[in-house]
Amino acid sequence: MTTTIQIKDETHDLLKKLRSSLEAHSYDEVIISLAAMRTRSLYGFCGKRSLKEVLAGLRDKHDRF
Repeated sequence: MTTTIQIKDETHDLLKKLRSSLEAHSYDEVIISLAAMRTRSLYGFCGKRSLKEVLAGLRDKHDRF
């Protein structure tokens, strides 16, 4: 099934460049590649610590402006 979508010329140019750099055969392959990259997750990367515990170590009160 083929579907037509409207995109800006700039978006089309970007898709063309990505298609070339990814050596994809179609824009569909480009979109699938982008979607696959987006869905990769770091879930579980920080172990069982809560988000609050993880973020607490990133900045302290002295780093704030």
